Amino acid sequence: MSKIKEKIKRIFFSIIILILIFLLVFFIWVLFPSKPHEIALRYLNSDDYVNIINKKDYIIFEPKNTNPKAAFIFYPGGHVDFRAYSPILYMISKESILVVLLRVNLNLAFFDINSADRFFKKDYSKYSSIKIWVIGGHSLGGVAAAFYASKNDLFKGIIFWASYPANDSLKDKNIKMLSIYGTEDGGLDNGRKIEEHKKFMSKDSYFYIINGGNHAQFADYGNQPGDKPAKITQEEQIEEVKRETIKFIEILIND
Repeated sequence: MSKIKEKIKRIFFSIIILILIFLLVFFIWVLFPSKPHEIALRYLNSDDYVNIINKKDYIIFEPKNTNPKAAFIFYPGGHVDFRAYSPILYMISKESILVVLLRVNLNLAFFDINSADRFFKKDYSKYSSIKIWVIGGHSLGGVAAAFYASKNDLFKGIIFWASYPANDSLKDKNIKMLSIYGTEDGGLDNGRKIEEHKKFMSKDSYFYIINGGNHAQFADYGNQPGDKPAKITQEEQIEEVKRETIKFIEILIND
């Protein structure tokens, strides 16, 4: 009997050690996300077109010399420093759209789905002129954005960059959706994951496929494990994403 107890004890401690090792590896991985390139950091400075407001939990891209009618709340992709999205979000803001880039805990939006609450509690009242609120994100960030929107009726639209809703909580809601993804996206298995999750999209959904685009080129953080090489430049991909995102938001404004 004592031998059995000893064996059970050894197994138990082995499992505990394995769990601790896993947690240690996980937290080391979390602490070293994909970093923004120098070019991305340059877009975090105010200029004649966009005022950059750095807060502890988010960055606001505020268009100058205009009263924006729409705002875009953005969740970053998993294991990516949120600042890597500054180039594309700056460009969108420059077109008279207020943009809020969220900082998420552990660089994983799925563990911080309610991160948008921090903006709404602190700065939402400052932008009473905004008529249309849009939410979205890249990759895992898009999944988190969909979960947040499912519990909030403020948003008129959701934008998925290489992403999709994970369940049907928004399918029957009166909300428009835009899905943008590339043909070379290794993270989406070349678009197959989008096809699998179309059943969760609302009836009023738009799809735009970037010919030659991949997963990582939505932001400026370099290559991503599991992704495929893009067949277009990052500048070309960002230009398409910007154009289609703005077009979608304008549809919401004029609806």
